[in-house]
Amino acid sequence: MFDDRAGLAVEYHNMLATRGIEWGLIGPREADRLWSRHILNSAAIAPLVPRDATVVDVGSGAGLPGIPLALARPDLRVWLLDSLLRRVNFLELAVEELALGDRVTVLRGRAEQCTEHFDVVVARAVAPLTRLIEWCEPLMGQMIALKGDSAETELADAGGVLKAHGLTAEVKRLDDGFGGEVTVIVVTRA
Repeated sequence: MFDDRAGLAVEYHNMLATRGIEWGLIGPREADRLWSRHILNSAAIAPLVPRDATVVDVGSGAGLPGIPLALARPDLRVWLLDSLLRRVNFLELAVEELALGDRVTVLRGRAEQCTEHFDVVVARAVAPLTRLIEWCEPLMGQMIALKGDSAETELADAGGVLKAHGLTAEVKRLDDGFGGEVTVIVVTRA
């Protein structure tokens, strides 16, 4: 999944397992599941992102899914957007230590305050789909929201919001590279 950047993925894993937990960005119980539940889960969306796209990871937190996506896809330009200073400090440190600064940018702020436009918005564990659409629709060409078991329900609940913004959406299930599945909602312009 990471090809010649596998070493960087291991380095990122180690950052999450140490400083990510110390800084309160990852729960201590997640340490044994960092690969399966966080890193590979995030990188699984890589095939859905068009080549050479600009991507913003809204509510990036510890850099998930943005950093694994940037590691899996060196053709992408990725912005990591988060409003909390502690998270932004961690993201800046990660970008520097992983030498991703030439194509990964850290932004402090909220999606609703952002005035940029991106080919793809990605989000993981941020908010229900209806709120994500309201916050992110002005930023996006398309959106990929990692959702898990709630995907079908959230998609059904978002019907009116999707229609109001001229969007369509579908649930997709992807191989996580670890013998499991990642469920996402892909939102596109109608």
